[in-house]
Amino acid sequence: MRVIAGKAKKAILKAPEGYETRPTTDKIKETLFNILNPYLADVDFLDLFSGSGAIGIEALSRGAKYAAFVENNRAALECIKLNLKNTKLETQAEIFPMDALEAIRALEIKGKVFDIVFMDPPYNNNFERDIIFALQNSNIIYCDTIIVVEASRQTDFEFLKDTKFQIFKKKEYKTNMHVFLEQIK
Repeated sequence: MRVIAGKAKKAILKAPEGYETRPTTDKIKETLFNILNPYLADVDFLDLFSGSGAIGIEALSRGAKYAAFVENNRAALECIKLNLKNTKLETQAEIFPMDALEAIRALEIKGKVFDIVFMDPPYNNNFERDIIFALQNSNIIYCDTIIVVEASRQTDFEFLKDTKFQIFKKKEYKTNMHVFLEQIK
């Protein structure tokens, strides 16, 4: 696993051992960032369920000015710290070692607002639904914030009809997908 483009290009990233996290493959990460690239310059990026931190680090490498990493797995947190140090991006980052819903509340108190929110929760547990409902009532997003959910292909996004969000793009892969959300205007 590595940083694909930008100022930390080719830096090798460490991932936690075991099956508790699923690092996004370089190919899928490249596809994701080909879609996000036009929106990355000088943005604040929120990486929920960060795992190794690879997505937030890629965003920083490609021009995001700040990234918040939210993760509650100890081994993954150590990887995020090491990866930020190795890519020399730690001054642009902040790590929140807590549950994603708890982090949303903490970020509200700090007054942080994000241009892009990325989440890669454990598949098929409805965590994305809980996060979307929390975000719709939160002051950490703008009306034009892009929310990206990495989910299994079986994930049902029918719950969006009860929110202020809609899908504006979906990219499907072999076993998973990226769903891009925006607020209904």
